[in-house]
Amino acid sequence: MKFFLKFIFHRVTFILISAFLQLFVLTFVIIKFNQYFIFFYAINIVLSIVAVLYILYKNTNPAYKIVWIVPIVLFPLFGGLFYLFFGGSKLSRRTKRKMTVIIDKLRFAVVKKEEVLKDIRLESEAAASQSRYIQNYSLFPPYKNSSTEYFATGEEAFKKIKEELSKAKKYIFLEYFIIGRGVMWDSVLEILTRKVKEGVEVRVIYDDVGCLFTLPNGYHKTLEKIGIKCCVFNPVLPIVSFKFNNRDHRKIAVIDGIVGFTGGINLADEYINKRQKYGYWKDTVIMVEGEAVWNFTAMFLSMWNFLRGIDENFYDFKTEIKKHNTVIKGYVQPFADSPLDNETVSEIIYMNLINKANRYVYITTPYLVIGNELVMALTSAAKGGVDVRIITPRIPDKKIVNAVTKSYYKILIESGVKIYEYIPGFIHSKTYVSDDEYGVVGSINMDFRSLYLHFECGVWLYKTQSVYDIKKDFINTLKSSYEVTREDIKKVKWYSTLWRVVLRIFAPLM
Repeated sequence: MKFFLKFIFHRVTFILISAFLQLFVLTFVIIKFNQYFIFFYAINIVLSIVAVLYILYKNTNPAYKIVWIVPIVLFPLFGGLFYLFFGGSKLSRRTKRKMTVIIDKLRFAVVKKEEVLKDIRLESEAAASQSRYIQNYSLFPPYKNSSTEYFATGEEAFKKIKEELSKAKKYIFLEYFIIGRGVMWDSVLEILTRKVKEGVEVRVIYDDVGCLFTLPNGYHKTLEKIGIKCCVFNPVLPIVSFKFNNRDHRKIAVIDGIVGFTGGINLADEYINKRQKYGYWKDTVIMVEGEAVWNFTAMFLSMWNFLRGIDENFYDFKTEIKKHNTVIKGYVQPFADSPLDNETVSEIIYMNLINKANRYVYITTPYLVIGNELVMALTSAAKGGVDVRIITPRIPDKKIVNAVTKSYYKILIESGVKIYEYIPGFIHSKTYVSDDEYGVVGSINMDFRSLYLHFECGVWLYKTQSVYDIKKDFINTLKSSYEVTREDIKKVKWYSTLWRVVLRIFAPLM
């Protein structure tokens, strides 16, 4: 009975009922207009033609064009009207103005590091090219003499995160897609509450869709009452709209501007295996210490200022970093990716690593739902003799998305890419490592949502110790993984193959 009442009064129920009513009203209006069938038919056909031409004209990924053009062509009477209601995701002028101001502030706060780029160029033109792209299009520069530490499990990372949170003297910034009440969040909340009492400024950003089932409605008010400043990203409203596709998928923790964390883990119990839903949850995190943390600080503040509608001086939060006595090898470049600038930063970073690899590229990803560009990059590298290996989950968290992931196995394996499935459970880590020189750790999945729709972040690494640690972790993870062979692909039933192909058409919406 309690479960039934909880379900009835949950805000998700109200949102679903509201969405159903809106679709019902739209259908009713369409049926009502049928009495003027000739005019209604003609207008809708013209609208569908215009919609298709507009979609073809738009500078978007071809897969997104297909996912809209197919239903419009199949149902020309309603397709154009449906696209008019739900296909547009234009920002309001007010939102664009706010974003322009924030981006301008970010450009001013995060100064380009041309001298560091020169140092990278002396070691490798290819590395300098990759780093320069990130600086120019993500706005975040590279740093040297900043240390990193790689954590191969959520449990190890969480222990370190708590340790660093407890050291905070000035401020704590947390930005996470999911926060879920339980052992993990309760222990973090206890530290945050204590720090607030000590005079530390604590700010939290969480995504409303990510926390739809993990936090009660209005939880930000609860945090505000205990002195923790909180913003909710893109709150879910009972309105049917594809604008809610843009989510804040970042995982960022910044302590005093000295230490920063990012990676795959959110602040919920499954990420540290206190709650097992899909077997053992394999995840990774990277800690950055030193000047490079400023990228994370500015990243968080830009989102905070945008959500709050305020105009802060970012430099009020800049911390002078003590220089190390010893030189730290390698280069560190935390970066962000936004779906609102028409620049697919994460995808290009991934493709650069693949295209410029000479010996190997090792990848872990929970989802493999990619466009033709990444497919071509992976297959071309493998055909050219590069050892390309990808680890995906054996036990999925989303069966439909996993079916789409498996639909790519055939073309990849036949081209020489080696695919492995992590046997103990669900692998949620998002890591790239290449040629013992490059690495990327972050929140970015290899799927359309992360690459095109979500706010994401990561750390690009060049010749740091963490690159070797990522490779070591990958090799160890292979020992607990099953290699998918051509024989396995041949055993797949024809109807399963057909189902996966159909699902791939709608992959951009997954």
